[in-house]
Amino acid sequence: MKRNVFIRQTALLSVGSLLASFITKSSTKANPTILLVSGWQDVNIGDIGHTPGLLHVLETYIPDAKIILWKRSNGEEVKKLLNKNFPKVKIIYGSVNKDKDVDNSEVIEAFKIADVMIHGSGPLLVGADNLASWMKHTSKPFGIYGTTLENPSQYHQSILQKAAFIYTRETKSIEHLKKAGITGEHVQFAPDATFFINIRDDKKASSFLKENDLKDKKFICAIPRLRYTPYHKFNANNNGWNADRIKMVEETNEKYKEVDHAKLREAMIAWVRETGNKVLVCPEMTYQVEIMDELLINPLPDDVKPFIVKRGYWLPDEAASIYAKAHTVLSFECHSPIIAAANGTPCFYLRQPEDTIKGQMYYDLGFDDWTFEVNDTTGKQISDRLREVWKDYDKSKAELKIRMDKVAGIYKTGTERVKKLLI
Repeated sequence: MKRNVFIRQTALLSVGSLLASFITKSSTKANPTILLVSGWQDVNIGDIGHTPGLLHVLETYIPDAKIILWKRSNGEEVKKLLNKNFPKVKIIYGSVNKDKDVDNSEVIEAFKIADVMIHGSGPLLVGADNLASWMKHTSKPFGIYGTTLENPSQYHQSILQKAAFIYTRETKSIEHLKKAGITGEHVQFAPDATFFINIRDDKKASSFLKENDLKDKKFICAIPRLRYTPYHKFNANNNGWNADRIKMVEETNEKYKEVDHAKLREAMIAWVRETGNKVLVCPEMTYQVEIMDELLINPLPDDVKPFIVKRGYWLPDEAASIYAKAHTVLSFECHSPIIAAANGTPCFYLRQPEDTIKGQMYYDLGFDDWTFEVNDTTGKQISDRLREVWKDYDKSKAELKIRMDKVAGIYKTGTERVKKLLI
């Protein structure tokens, strides 16, 4: 049997021992190369955070590997951010056409020299075409690291069935894969890579904190969110949504925006009145800058408003530095609490049911007491839990450390499987 045919057939067996054994024996590289596809969009510090988080995982646990980042979004600010924090990582771009061919010679060269390809954290198999191109032009292994795989399409299933490892960012995705007939030891839980984010901009953060008299651990952060992100308002061609979809999104957002945010405001009011400290209202996505006043600031009582500070859209390095100084972060968005946790700050996730199954990862990691299903939660319950945190802050920080140590352990174990493909 020809060698390349043998490799392709064994790849169909996922991460079976035959594949691992073959690669171990045939590879002679001392410094392997990993091709990472990540960076889905730049209008969300959570989506931006996936990439530096996973780069930090790989650099920490596979330090000898050279990493090439095949970045999907092309924002110049984010590229500069990554270059600054990961100077050894080469960043390349390139589109995949309908025939699964690429339009950039740098990608073709990366296909030649990379030993494995990894799909980074995300809401679904966003880089499916990138993986399909890799599969077409190489016979080398690939895997998924910290991705939600809810109801994968037939196309996505055809790719996932050939993956050497699949790490879902919450356990519910594993159930969805089982329904699709995708099972095995190579299918495991590894939370969103943003949990390992390590980038900071302390200088910019320090300036902002000083200007607004926000003292270390003397303010909380509050992040708003509509039930559905209104992509049709800032993406080309209405994000591809038809009139019925847009109508449903707008009606749902209108129905719940006040109900939801009144609960967060109640916690903000309790914090200000009982501690005499400030609240920073800040965004995770660009559109949230426009809804802060309406939903979190204007309805506040007059005695509370003087204690409110606003922040425009920022990049995750500055957000991380601010969250590190905050007492607690309360967010309707999923990733600001993750960035806070990565920086040792207690965090509440106010979960809206429309925000996909990704929120399950909070329960998987033991954040049950800090996760609030908004439909089943009152403002008083959020306030009471926040009060528990500020009255015994050392206990809360100790509990957070236990959870974050668990995250690091999962990442370490997960990269062991990747390393077996690189020996």
